[in-house]
Amino acid sequence: MAEYSNLLLDVQDRVAVLSVNRPDKLNALNEQTIRELGEAFDELTGRDDVGGMILTGVGEKAFVAGADIAELSTMGPVDGIDVSRLGQQVFRRIELSRKPVIAAVNGFALGGGCELALACHLRIASENAQFGLPEVKLGIIPGYGGTLRLPRIVGKGRALELMLTAQFIKADEAYRIGLANKVVPQAELMDTARRTMQTILANGPVAVGLAIECTTRGMEMSVDDGLALESNLFGLLAATTDMREGMSAFLEKRKAAFTGR
Repeated sequence: MAEYSNLLLDVQDRVAVLSVNRPDKLNALNEQTIRELGEAFDELTGRDDVGGMILTGVGEKAFVAGADIAELSTMGPVDGIDVSRLGQQVFRRIELSRKPVIAAVNGFALGGGCELALACHLRIASENAQFGLPEVKLGIIPGYGGTLRLPRIVGKGRALELMLTAQFIKADEAYRIGLANKVVPQAELMDTARRTMQTILANGPVAVGLAIECTTRGMEMSVDDGLALESNLFGLLAATTDMREGMSAFLEKRKAAFTGR
């Protein structure tokens, strides 16, 4: 298991909790932290003892309060492309993970932190959480996929409103517009995220992974191409022992024992 300077990793009951650990910087994403996130997700997606991941931040103030502005302030044009592409590549690996990823948003999710949450499959927020993409205040735009993922989740109009006004929204508003899947008291956040993950992991793991892939890829395709992908993956699942087990368990009125095969 790799050692991380800016992340904490805990694995219990097939659930990996990965925490950004820079509370003195409100868990801001510098280059090292982004690289470590990529390394951690590469490790976790390959571990047989991990079925899903919960991503959060250390402390009670911030999930991830944005990118490290001190680091970004020194970049030139070529550096800017490299910075953006590094974040895009890491966040894309998270988005395309066949293992479910839940963002447990425990405070500020701003800029790159909001983009990180957007790359996760579900977002559960504490009541004190705030979301925003305020990059235009700094003379830049979201560079880690936010301009693509936010409109896909909340619609173009609301996404542009958030990006162009640079305003933050609270957890209840994030839930109202579909950015957050659920809002809970902060003391209940991690338990809720774990329960949600365990509910997901009780289902067929191959089917869960392909549902994630089909939905993510399908939103990037035409309807006809997306439907073709869906039918192909549906047919692929018909060749798995998990499908036989799931349907047998249903017919026999018992709990399925999935093996991921």
